Order: sequence, then structure tokens, then C-alpha cells
Amino acid sequence: MTKGTFLSGMTTRVEDPEVGDDPGFSAIQTQGPERYSFSQLAAPQHLDLHLYNNEQILSWEPPPPSNDTRPVVYQVEFKYVDGSWNKFTEVNCTDITVTKCDFTRGGRLRGFSGIYSVSLRVRAKQGERTSDWVTSTEFQRYCNVTVGPPKTISVIPGKGSLIIHFSPPFDVTSEATFEYRVRYWEKTGAQQVRGPFKENSVVLSNLKPFRVYCLQTEAQLTVQNNNCRPGLSLSNVSCHETTADAASTRLQVTLIAVGTFSLLLVLTGACFFLFLRYQSRVKYWFQAPPTIPEQIQEYLKDPDQPILDALDKDHCSKDDAWDSVSIVSSPEKEQDVLQTL
Repeated sequence: MTKGTFLSGMTTRVEDPEVGDDPGFSAIQTQGPERYSFSQLAAPQHLDLHLYNNEQILSWEPPPPSNDTRPVVYQVEFKYVDGSWNKFTEVNCTDITVTKCDFTRGGRLRGFSGIYSVSLRVRAKQGERTSDWVTSTEFQRYCNVTVGPPKTISVIPGKGSLIIHFSPPFDVTSEATFEYRVRYWEKTGAQQVRGPFKENSVVLSNLKPFRVYCLQTEAQLTVQNNNCRPGLSLSNVSCHETTADAASTRLQVTLIAVGTFSLLLVLTGACFFLFLRYQSRVKYWFQAPPTIPEQIQEYLKDPDQPILDALDKDHCSKDDAWDSVSIVSSPEKEQDVLQTL
């Protein structure tokens, strides 16, 4: 059974158009195309009803080909229990050339109600020739639908937790409700299940910090006053990493602070040791390079200028110039000189 397909190969009956819609004259289709006369068209075969979330599609196989080259068209009708057969009004399922009738246009239309039993029938038509009606078994949408996973699933990593938000797979009436389950597991651990719950969000708590957890979600449709169990499908697997909890955060901050302080101490000690060992080189590296006096630089640029004479004169004048002369003598030295004399 394919995803979202129910009542595949369903029990069908062939109704003779000459006796009308009286079910008392219905017969189970058991014979092949040879039971039909040349004037009667063979009926469609293998009705298949696809019910997935809001999608409702009836499909079938065409009758065996004939020598008539005119196109074959199909007519589809429905009825509720104890009701009469009706044609579809919101969609065109009368005199169609395709072998399917989408009652909801891919889920955009309302389609059949959830708890009422519905029957469908199809017949083929080629010019004036028509086939017998092929009628499906009754079905209830809420009991036969395949429920998809929740929609718009978002996961927010928390402190040792995962916060999951989602929306229902489709809208339901008051006769039905959704229950949700979450399957989650650590990437190398065993699977756990949380649920069922009716809220559209759940918090997976008490998880290990900085660990990767994978999860799947499912939605189970529960019909009031009915024990039917619709099919369901799981969401795709998604994996997320948790963040640190409060205790881990404090420990992490403390370790970072202690590690930073220890690193600074080690770097300071290493720098001091290198300075003591290579002190002379450090002084040499930081010693200012020798410079040439400005006057010498000018002389080197133009040796013809009498710069050296000017420097000698300035030097002599500075050496010979004085403001006062004082004779300083020591009594002890004077006595030594007199004794020597």
C-alpha cells in the first residue's frame, strides 16, 4: 500500500444500466471484457482511492481497448448513505478523458466530510455506448485517511533541552482531534517516545548538554465515538545539538577565567625568563642607533663650505670664554708642599 492510498483494489460491483441504480440487481464484477456485447462498452477497472491529509483522489484503469477510435470519457458520481447519486459541482468529473477525479484539487477544496460514509461510482462512455457503473465500497474520510506528520516543525535548542513547535497536518471538525508524539534519541543511543499530548509544542528536557539528538514527530487522528485508527506517517528525521544548562554554564565560565589567568601567568614568566637570559641582546635591540650631527651632514652634502673652520672657532671661543676665575686650595695639600720644599 503506497503512502496515502487506501481502499486500493477495493471491492467493486457492476451495475447494469438497464436495471438502474437498484442495488438489489447488482452483481460482483467477476468476468473479463468478453461478457460485454459489441454495443456495450467495457467498464473501468481497479478503482483506487487516495486519501492523504486534505487530498481526496479517485483513480482507475481504463477499459480494454476496442476497434472504436472515438475517445473514451468517464463520468464520476457520489452519494452518502441512504442518499441519491450526485454529480460533482466544484470540480469537473463528468465526461473527462483522464482516469482520475480529484475532488479537492490537491487539498485546496473541502471535499467530503469526515464522519459520513460515502460511495463513489465510475462508468466509461464512447459515443453512444456506455459501460456499467463500477461502484466502490463505502468509506469514511477520518477513518480511512493517512495522517501526515505535523506541519511547520521548528526546533529551538535550549539549556539541556529541545523546544519543538508545530501545527496540525490539516484542519478537522469538532468530531476529531489530534494527538502528537515525539520520538527522539541521542545519535548513538536508544530511541525514546514522548506523548501523547494535545498541545502544539513540547519541551524535551533533562537532555545532556552539547549532545546531538535526532527526532521525528507524528500526529494521530482520534475520532470521537469511533474506534477506527487512521493511518499515519512520521516526519523526516532532523538532528539538533543542545546547549549548556545553568550548572554547565557556570562551570564553563569558571574554567575559562582560570585558564585565561593561568595562560597570562605562563606568558609573563616566559617573557621574564627570556629577558634575563638575553639581556644584552635586548639592550642592543632597544638601543638608539648612532646619528650624525647636523653640521657634519651639511658638510658631507657640500664639502666646499667652511663648516669645519666655523666649528673650530666656535669650539675655541667656548673653551676660552669664562665669567670668573677661582683658585681653590686645600690646607692639607699646602702643608705637604711646604714640607717638601
